[in-house]
Amino acid sequence: MVYYRQDKQKRIRYLCGIVGAGILLAAIVVGEAGRHPVKEGGVDIVRYFGERMTVLVCPVSGFLQASETTVSWQEFFYSIPFYQSPLYDYIQGEEEGTMTLSYEMLAIWEGSDEGGAMSAGSADGDNSFAASSDAMLQAWNMTGGNAGFSVNDAVPLQDILPGAAGGFTLENFVPASERKVYYSLNDLKDYSFLIRNFYIVDPSTGVTADQINAEYMMSRDMTINKEVDGPQILIYHTHSQEAFADSVPGDVSTTIVGAGEYLAYILEEEYGYEVLHHVASYDTQQHNYAYSYAEPEIRKLLEEYPSIQVVIDLHRDEMAEGTRLVTQVNGQPTAQFMFFNGLSYLNELGRIDYLSNPNLKENLAFSFQMQMTVNAYYPGLARRIYLKGYRYNMHLTGKYLLIELGAQNNTVQEIRNACHPLADVLDRVLSGR
Repeated sequence: MVYYRQDKQKRIRYLCGIVGAGILLAAIVVGEAGRHPVKEGGVDIVRYFGERMTVLVCPVSGFLQASETTVSWQEFFYSIPFYQSPLYDYIQGEEEGTMTLSYEMLAIWEGSDEGGAMSAGSADGDNSFAASSDAMLQAWNMTGGNAGFSVNDAVPLQDILPGAAGGFTLENFVPASERKVYYSLNDLKDYSFLIRNFYIVDPSTGVTADQINAEYMMSRDMTINKEVDGPQILIYHTHSQEAFADSVPGDVSTTIVGAGEYLAYILEEEYGYEVLHHVASYDTQQHNYAYSYAEPEIRKLLEEYPSIQVVIDLHRDEMAEGTRLVTQVNGQPTAQFMFFNGLSYLNELGRIDYLSNPNLKENLAFSFQMQMTVNAYYPGLARRIYLKGYRYNMHLTGKYLLIELGAQNNTVQEIRNACHPLADVLDRVLSGR
């Protein structure tokens, strides 16, 4: 009798081992399959538990897969309870409409996430040029990473304008006079057509047909009032230290800030807007907190200048060295650019309540109308709109653009050349031309 019970216990343990291994294998397969973008939003419970089973067995692996960036051990141990309580967090998320995680950790991920969207390089880009330049740091007159200075004080306008010989100037740039690309309404009503032709959806996030609704996005009125007293457009740079292939150390005019000043100049001189170019630095002390640092300052500017109706956060992207974002406009080499939207949604977490964005549909409509216009008049100039999981301060206003203007291996002249058609497209949308 004793021997029989021992054999039975062995068989039970053996059977449990096989069943457990099968469950783990199925969890891994389902979890990996679930990493593809969801088509209609929401969190599939089978996919969710498949992923959570994987991280429950090996929380270190699960956390590192989800983080998308380098994390400290302190952050890891802080997150272990989240990854070891899948049922609790799933139920809590279903009740509250979101999966919860610390705001600080989300801010870190967001800050390290934008940029390099299409690149084989690092997510943050190579900022060693600006970070290592003492002259640049002195010119910025930084205190605590948040103090700005007047671009006109540090960089005389004549050093930025009108651009190097052979490039576009206000006098020789010829805006496109006729539409070159047309879209049928039937095509635009097709969700699959929109995704293929207008968007790149990052694998970390998901978008729904309700969000990407062409009829709704085209119906939104994006015109602004130019007659108000004060600036109508705000241009700033969450990542002010981004430079280009031939940027000159210590010369801010050859960085993304110089590009912002040049774009502001064109919008004012050629199209009659009043532009506030905010040049404070937010990415020199702790790069991954740049969006968190910028938010209260941009909010203050919007309160101080209620006339502002459009906000542009101007960046440059990071690409593999063998990839150059250059096309021809009027026979001139011109940097390509890309509009970027955050969805406040991650496949791993669901809707991110800490990064909610009440202006999301308006943001999407603005970038869509910009993309439609640039495709129509300057085909090939704009890359497809990139959709990613966080919000990038786009919740601050509806008419908000995050623009990736060229990349680190573009020349300064290619970047300045791109500012002319970009300003033309902005005016076409904002004036209803």
